Amino acid sequence: MLLPYYLLAAAAAVMASPTVYLIRHGEKPDDGGNGLSAQGVQRAQCLRSVFGKDSKYNIGYIMAQTPKKSGKRTRPYETVRPLADDLGLTVDTSCDRDDPKCVKKAVENYKGDGNILICWQHEALTDIVKKLGADDAPEYPSDRFDLIWTDPSPYTKITETTSEQCPGLDG
Repeated sequence: MLLPYYLLAAAAAVMASPTVYLIRHGEKPDDGGNGLSAQGVQRAQCLRSVFGKDSKYNIGYIMAQTPKKSGKRTRPYETVRPLADDLGLTVDTSCDRDDPKCVKKAVENYKGDGNILICWQHEALTDIVKKLGADDAPEYPSDRFDLIWTDPSPYTKITETTSEQCPGLDG
C-alpha cells in the first residue's frame, strides 16, 4: 500500500524540479572588444520583457559565467543584469566559462521557486547541456544570438528551441 505514496512523492519531486533555459550572451562589438555592442545592450533590455515577471518563464535563478577582472568575459553578466535587477535577483557568477560541472552542481543545488536561466558563451552552452545529462546536445549556431534552449527536468534533452523575438534584432 505504500507504493502509491512513493510514486506520488517521486512525481511531486520531478514536477518541482525547475526547467533550465539557456541563452547566449548579447551581441559583441565588431572590433572584438569587451562588453556588449549597441545591439547587445538592446537585447539585454529586450530580455527584461522576454523573461520578466509577466512572462511564461517564471525565472527564479539566473546564472552567468564568471567575468574576468580584466573586463573580459563580461557579456553574459551584462546581458542578464537588467533582467535580474527587475526580478530582484542576484546573478550567480560563481562558475567559470569552462566549468560545466560547476553549473550542473548549481542547478542540482537550486531549491528556490521558479526556473533557471543560464546565459553563457555560445560554444560552452553545448558542454553545459551535456553535463546536465543530454547525450545529443546541439551546437549553438555561431551566427545567432536569439535562441532559447528549453531543458526540462531531468535535463536529458533540449525539448524546444525558440527565438527571443527582440524587435529590430530577430527575425
